[in-house]
Amino acid sequence: MAQVGHRVDYLAGFCCPVGGLAAGKPRVLCHENRIYLSNGTEYVYVYDQEGRLMKAIYRFPDQVWHVELLPFHKQLYILCAGVGIYCVSLDYQSRLVKQTDGEENDCFSSVFPMGSDACTFPDATLCTFTLLSDVLVTLSQVQGKWCMNLHALPGPEDWEDAPRQPVSHVDITTSTSNDGDLSLAHFLPVLCCASSPRASEHKEGLRHSGGFVLEEPLFSLLFGVDAAMLDSPMILCGFPDGQLCSVPLKALSSPGNGSCDDSPVKILHHLEEPVVFIGALRTARGSPDSEELPAFGDVGCDCVVALGHYGKMVAIKAAQGEEIKVPELREYYLQGPVLCAACSGGSRMYYSTHSDIYVVDLDSNTPEAEKVADSAGTLPSALSPASLSICSVVALSLSSRESEGESELLALSAKGRLMTCGLCSPDDTQPVRMNPDKAGQRIKELLSGIGHVSERVSSLKRAVDQKNQALTCLNQVMNVSAALLSSQNGQKPITCAITAHWSHILVQDTLTVCCVLENSSECSLERGWTFCVQLFASCCDCEEDSSDSAITTYTFPIDQLLPGNKTEVTLPLGPTEGSKLELPFTVSCSLYYSLREILGTVSESSELLDDLFSDDSPGLSPDREGICLPLREVTIDLLQCLRLEDASGVPDTAPPADAMAAPGDPLETFLQLSQVQSDLEKIEGSDELVPRAMNALGEGYLAPSVASIKVSSELLRTALKDLCADASLCCAVLRWLLAENAEAEGLRSQAVTAARGLAPDGGRVQLSIREVTVSDPNPAAPIQAVEIVVQSSLLANLCQLHHAVVRRIQALVLEQAVQDSSPPEIRVQYLHQIQANHEMLLKEAQSLRDRLCLGNDSDATVEKLLHVYQELRNPSLIVL
Repeated sequence: MAQVGHRVDYLAGFCCPVGGLAAGKPRVLCHENRIYLSNGTEYVYVYDQEGRLMKAIYRFPDQVWHVELLPFHKQLYILCAGVGIYCVSLDYQSRLVKQTDGEENDCFSSVFPMGSDACTFPDATLCTFTLLSDVLVTLSQVQGKWCMNLHALPGPEDWEDAPRQPVSHVDITTSTSNDGDLSLAHFLPVLCCASSPRASEHKEGLRHSGGFVLEEPLFSLLFGVDAAMLDSPMILCGFPDGQLCSVPLKALSSPGNGSCDDSPVKILHHLEEPVVFIGALRTARGSPDSEELPAFGDVGCDCVVALGHYGKMVAIKAAQGEEIKVPELREYYLQGPVLCAACSGGSRMYYSTHSDIYVVDLDSNTPEAEKVADSAGTLPSALSPASLSICSVVALSLSSRESEGESELLALSAKGRLMTCGLCSPDDTQPVRMNPDKAGQRIKELLSGIGHVSERVSSLKRAVDQKNQALTCLNQVMNVSAALLSSQNGQKPITCAITAHWSHILVQDTLTVCCVLENSSECSLERGWTFCVQLFASCCDCEEDSSDSAITTYTFPIDQLLPGNKTEVTLPLGPTEGSKLELPFTVSCSLYYSLREILGTVSESSELLDDLFSDDSPGLSPDREGICLPLREVTIDLLQCLRLEDASGVPDTAPPADAMAAPGDPLETFLQLSQVQSDLEKIEGSDELVPRAMNALGEGYLAPSVASIKVSSELLRTALKDLCADASLCCAVLRWLLAENAEAEGLRSQAVTAARGLAPDGGRVQLSIREVTVSDPNPAAPIQAVEIVVQSSLLANLCQLHHAVVRRIQALVLEQAVQDSSPPEIRVQYLHQIQANHEMLLKEAQSLRDRLCLGNDSDATVEKLLHVYQELRNPSLIVL
């Protein structure tokens, strides 16, 4: 369509929350020279357009959702969220302003608080309402259903005694009322009234409440002959799920219409997207030279339009058929998302998006090249919206200045700026001879337009910069993700090294874990990436129902990590006072990037989110807004945390007799040590000293507990051939077991076969390696083996050390299993016998444990159970 001439004038600015105003709840109304404005906050403003000053400000307990005006009663109706509907008399406001003007001259000091006790129609479930003559129609959501209520409006003289209960109600079921779609939760329903010319009363009230008058043929076709014969106004409802319904007002006011069997609700159409506007247009003119018909003339409008949030528009009109009028329905797709819309009964509809205000013309007599000829109907086949070059408007309203005879568009921007846009036809924009007064006014209009264009250009430039920044961040994240995911089986471009060592922190020796993140890729890790380190407690394998649980998660934001650089983080683990370090534990390192970092760059412009992500994108869910890239996972056990007493190691000979007491009866050792622990726990305040005291006493006179593991010498020699090149097999095995210990550096240069050290809790342990000959599997061909002996005075330390050795042997066996090696011959009958013996021991152990659970904790039962455990720990098997 042709460009619509207009001039923009800024009137005032209003308070605006951070990020700008949201669409859906702001409202702008105009009556005579007064503008009634709600910006979606708890305030309602009364602005004098002629004097350009604020007359009053009303403050409500909560956010204002809807405002409507009843001019002939001089009343303003305001819906406050969670409270109900307030009724403010315009005469009452004038009296308040006069009282305030007598005290202060500041117009912004006229703030009138409206408490909950002043609510006229209290109802916390109300969502919207509309006014018609002397009735109030409300829509609320109760227990998953929409409920429409009808209230009688009293006159101004008997307002105090007015009944507050609804006259009647009807239930309306939609898809959103059943499934509770959270994506539609911020959309409010749209409610308005349509009337036929015969039934229309108080047309001025219809205009201010968003209602309209329809011509007779369209009214009958749209709502049915019964509604036309009853001369009943129709209530139109547009819901967030896209459903467009109608309810006859007279059927609603009749008793007994709340049942579902004879529900008066009629579904007109389904837009399949939230309805944001319902209006009416006049698409036909009396003659080509005549002006547009008034908005509420005797003839009325001949087209009903409904507009969805994402730009889908439906127009319904009565077209001439072969003999009678038939309904004509067309769907159009406009640029969205649509924030608000307005029309005044002419052929033009104005709607706002984030980037501009557009006007579409449905006049069937307008010759336009964009309209496709269609003999089947009178509505255009396509629409060509024209731009008004006004961006980010969240509320629109059309009014007319009777003195000047022109239409005027009231608009409220997302930044809280109130502006007027005078609309005129293109013919009126031809140059005319102006006097100095008109020239000055024209200059002001041009300067105002220049200011608005500058603001719009700045807004668009900022939006483009934010989009570019977001796309740059997203491209960098995708490059890093592709580099890591494409190298799962090879060398990763971004690596993490994890080591455990002892440090002296705050006059105390503390075990620490050091994680070194190295960036060997071509990508730079910029701000937004987070280096995550998680500590997991490793559960026993015998507990099948147990699962690893995270102890602690550490996050380290990365400011910048360029290619070739590395960063290091150190985590103190303990032992600390009053706590105990459980071994083994797992350290897991990963990189995490939250998509909130990308969205955060465009958070001030909500329209950019619609461009970057689709509305049904699952990535916008709060619990999935991130990319996690695992780097490495390492298990830390006692062999890595062992503090060696002598870094030079032990000579390559048998350990001296006094190095550790000779192994004695394990049962006697355990019982004596348990008695010492029981005595020490009775000492007041000695809880934290029990482990060290037990260690000292245990080393003084208790023999240590012993466990051994036998591994085939051939298997170890094959797997450790690099370490055996310059050392004996026993020395190579010890170096291999302590390879991940930071304090075992001295072992790599000396030939030692045994090592002693301290566990993190202070317990002493010893690790000895020796070669033995095993003949049990096959007496005819003895097997050469390496026996790994672990000793400790504390049974817990013995189990931790034994578990660490077994874990390494398991990994070595799995690695060597892929090689083609024939195991030596063994007696299968011998293995069957050992298996049968172990099954019997396991059953006996379970029986003894059951007896202990039943309270039979005699010394004989405990002694027997420990003997069974001792036999299970020494199966006389060899790892081949």
